[in-house]
Amino acid sequence: MKKTISITIIVIIAIALIVFVFLYKQNNNSATLSIVPGSSDMIVIISPIKDSKITSPLSFAGRARGTWFFEGSFPVILTDWDGKIIAEGHASAQGDWMTEDFVKFIGSIEFDKPYYGEKGTLIFKKDNPSGLSEYDDAYEIPVLFK
Repeated sequence: MKKTISITIIVIIAIALIVFVFLYKQNNNSATLSIVPGSSDMIVIISPIKDSKITSPLSFAGRARGTWFFEGSFPVILTDWDGKIIAEGHASAQGDWMTEDFVKFIGSIEFDKPYYGEKGTLIFKKDNPSGLSEYDDAYEIPVLFK
């Protein structure tokens, strides 16, 4: 009887330990980009989310690796359904951008609603002062004009 109780207690402790380790790893990985909608390994868009209905002025926020910025900002472009640029602006770092870690950013742009089509794209462009195409990068989010 004592042996059965001891084995049961050991099994319960082992299961509790396994569950703890699993939950600990899961909580530490919650910041990984693979589980965050609207993200890549370089940028995470908090707002707006995919297919949001937007109005002017459009505010946006997220996190980007410091290498996405130049002098603390990067370009943001809004296009209509046909890819025509209808607004341009910049996202501004909300902390030290001279890092390879994620840095919070915010920004807003004003635009006139297109006359035709309700779909558009919000483009977050990596700032590339070198002009070399191998350093270009962008992240696009489809949006809907309200």
